[in-house]
Amino acid sequence: MNEKLMIGWSEADITPDSLGKKIPLYGQYYTRIATGIHSRLKTVAVAVSKGDQYFINASIDNGGCPKVFIDRLREVIAEKEPAIDPMMVFVNAIHTHSAPNLAFKKVNTGAVNVAGKGWADVLKNNDVLTPEDYAEFAIPVIADNIIAAWNNRKAGGIAKGFGNARIGHCRRAVYSNGKAEMYGDTTRPDFIGMEAGEDTGVEMLFTVDENGKKTGMLLNVACPSQNMESTYVVSSDFAGATREMLKEEFGADFHTIYQISPAGCQSPRDLVRHYTTEPDFWHADGVPVLAERLLTAVKTATVSDVDYDPVLVSKNVEVVIPRRKASYQAYKAAEAELARLTAIMPVDQAFDEFCAETHANEKIDGPGPYDSKLHHFVLIKNEQAVIARYNDQDANPNYIFDMNVVRLGDIAIANNPFELYLYYGQNIKARSKAFQTFLVQLSGNGNFHAGYLPSPEAEQYGGYGGMIINGQVGSDGGYKLADRTVEEINKLFEE
Repeated sequence: MNEKLMIGWSEADITPDSLGKKIPLYGQYYTRIATGIHSRLKTVAVAVSKGDQYFINASIDNGGCPKVFIDRLREVIAEKEPAIDPMMVFVNAIHTHSAPNLAFKKVNTGAVNVAGKGWADVLKNNDVLTPEDYAEFAIPVIADNIIAAWNNRKAGGIAKGFGNARIGHCRRAVYSNGKAEMYGDTTRPDFIGMEAGEDTGVEMLFTVDENGKKTGMLLNVACPSQNMESTYVVSSDFAGATREMLKEEFGADFHTIYQISPAGCQSPRDLVRHYTTEPDFWHADGVPVLAERLLTAVKTATVSDVDYDPVLVSKNVEVVIPRRKASYQAYKAAEAELARLTAIMPVDQAFDEFCAETHANEKIDGPGPYDSKLHHFVLIKNEQAVIARYNDQDANPNYIFDMNVVRLGDIAIANNPFELYLYYGQNIKARSKAFQTFLVQLSGNGNFHAGYLPSPEAEQYGGYGGMIINGQVGSDGGYKLADRTVEEINKLFEE
């Protein structure tokens, strides 16, 4: 039977300005209330099918994809369109820090809510948008958009593309004392180097209609969309700006899904050159620069011939990997250190001082970060997290999530819920049998808030992004995740 490849796209606005409430922006330890809109928040979906095989990928301009959101979204899709198996739908966030929170119920973190007090205080006000408000507004829009992509399917083809763009850089500085700091001072005399490298490669998958006209693309980049992470405006950041530039290039009906390749240690800031050769990428002037770099990468990419008859295999598998454990020694040390810290200053007072210091730093002209991950408040929370993990880890020893794995021609797509360090992405891509491998972080659907999955070096050096408070899984689980991902991808090329 001649089974054509069918492709459908759809796009919708999920900016909540029509709700008449102040918009709190999620992603920092402290709460920010938006003062305006820099750029609209969107969701973009593509549905790809061939015979009885299909997958649907949607991106959202948000900081993450909490389990409660994914579960409810899949329920709504199943209710509205029984023809779609909701497990064949996977959603990924672009990781902007300039959008509302979608975790509309208390999320099991296995640690502590770092900024819980600040959020709780803000959300007491009836004029402030709550996560429940935003989810109630956004989930039906996202579900309808996914269904629209499914209904928009028409015969088409795909073309692989690859280019390069200077976007992501390692953001963890290492010092001679064996410690690392996110956005650490690289002018210090004890600075010895950046913890990891970077990946300038940009994976691209174009879709075309039967006449060869480009209709959309997957754009896979090893960097979160976080140029404006500390600002006070709603923004889809440089991923959204790139999306709009590509519409100008290919037409208003061209759609782009921005996927973050493993980049838990990456950001769009060059800490070695100290922002002397370009914008500091903490403010709005950096957005068009990064978007222009990605546009140039797309325009100059090496693109394959169109394949109108690729193999399509799609599956959803359960992945079980061990959670990172706190040793008894670490637990006892955390108890002692917590007692010492809270005797100096209790947590509520420390949080107030943390916020005051952060807001004072915001008023100083210059690059961020404006909040210190070495502040007394943060140190208290770090120790609380170790204690919480020790008390919870025996009852919940594993991290469990569902992973979507796709073969489309000779490319592979696999997702995960972590801020996965570049280290594991390189491991998986190098061992994958696919011609190109599209790894998608901040996707998946885990039993805890996933957080960072650090490299062995990050675990050793500590600092933000490498500690127990920052994620559920450590390097042991990271290796198992890499092996399982490679195994599932390679199976699709052996069948």
